[in-house]
Amino acid sequence: MTAPSSAAPSSDAPTGQTPRTRSRLRLPSFGVQVLLALVLGVALGLLARSIADPAPDQADALTVTLATIGSTFVTLLKALVPPLIVTAIIASIANLRAVTDAARLAGRTLLWFGITALASVLVGITLGLVFRPGLSTTLTTADAAEPSRTGSWLDFITGLLPANWLGVTAGTSLQQADGAVTGATTSLSFNALQLVVIALVVGVAALKVGPAAEPFLTFNRSVLAVVQKVLWWVIRLAPLGTVGLLGNAVATYGWDLLGPLASFVAAVYVGLAVVLFVLYPVLLRTHGLSPVRWFAGAWPAIQLAFVSRSSLGTLPLTERVTVRNLGVPREYASFAVPFGATTKMDGCAAVYPAIAAIFVAQVFGVQLSLWDYVLIAFVSVVGSAATAGLTGALVMLTLTLSTLGLPLAGVGLLLAVDSILDMGRTAVNVAGQTLVPTIVARRAGILDVERFASSNAADPFADDDAPVAADERERVAVTA
Repeated sequence: MTAPSSAAPSSDAPTGQTPRTRSRLRLPSFGVQVLLALVLGVALGLLARSIADPAPDQADALTVTLATIGSTFVTLLKALVPPLIVTAIIASIANLRAVTDAARLAGRTLLWFGITALASVLVGITLGLVFRPGLSTTLTTADAAEPSRTGSWLDFITGLLPANWLGVTAGTSLQQADGAVTGATTSLSFNALQLVVIALVVGVAALKVGPAAEPFLTFNRSVLAVVQKVLWWVIRLAPLGTVGLLGNAVATYGWDLLGPLASFVAAVYVGLAVVLFVLYPVLLRTHGLSPVRWFAGAWPAIQLAFVSRSSLGTLPLTERVTVRNLGVPREYASFAVPFGATTKMDGCAAVYPAIAAIFVAQVFGVQLSLWDYVLIAFVSVVGSAATAGLTGALVMLTLTLSTLGLPLAGVGLLLAVDSILDMGRTAVNVAGQTLVPTIVARRAGILDVERFASSNAADPFADDDAPVAADERERVAVTA
């Protein structure tokens, strides 16, 4: 006798009754979710501005809620970046044992970082001379203010050498009231470049140790898998984070600040658009790759970078799309993408400082010579590495201004629109961090061209646990 099955088909329901079927809610793709979140964020931001409290130092509840949602999302991402950088680079170095020409790959990566940075800064210089933003602004030197943080060529040394094995630094800020110190707050932050150096040293040491280091490398791979899984959970919250980040930006800044700096903002965004939609596609075409397929594969990371304004916060997704969508080998991408997140900044370190330096020179009535423009190009190509320990567009700008001998107080003229510009700058930064590994892999003959050309490459979460992902983990024998 056979017991009746408990999983009887729903079609056995009595006649006249509709069979019950289980169906999963099919959500839009990640890109569509982010686009919808962009629209919702702008709408909520405008609503927050319309109901804002007239009191000067008080924010309404909606603005506070949006700010909290956005900052929490970015904090979660940044909190998981340090273990990702360390474990991913150690694992990639272990896998690079099968790569016959790893040193050449690293050298080509640095070379293409420099080539794209040089092309980007030339775009910025050209647009700065065409738009002449400093001559069309209503701001004067009286509106200038010294920046709170500056960049220096010595930052490369201090940023490269780890202060401790965790790459963590502590900073203390004083709280004042009525001119008296009422308290102090200590915060911890990590230096991404130092983490890269630490991971490189540990990975190479593990290879030199030999078989005795295999348990450590196995443990590292397990930690990496766990960290990546948690990161994908956090990144799936990106649409919610987008609503908070963009809504808070609109509620806080609106469009009122664009008036005096409209020409400058336009010049920067035109420059970013030229780099993203003209320069990068031309480079892809010259290497026989479709710009449309590259945009489709990299777009989720570019979107997240635009709203989060953080290359490091976008790093997990940047590496994800570079491997799964663009066909770059994981062993190479896990080195190139984190390294690029600290040093590859075509938006922050090339286009923006070039136009901003020309703007400051025009406001202060300083005539720049041909040698000054050469210095701007030099700082953009080399300076991003020099200030990698202190990532940020303002740091790069102060380094550029100090190299040219321009007043650092000019930075204060641009702070009002920095948040608006930072969205576009970060998007271009991340786009370049996916572009260079793709080009280098193509030139080395290790790019998975079929995966790059796949029509299903737009969603970074597609088939996340499918056998394809397992195949990628097994694919460690890469030949250059």
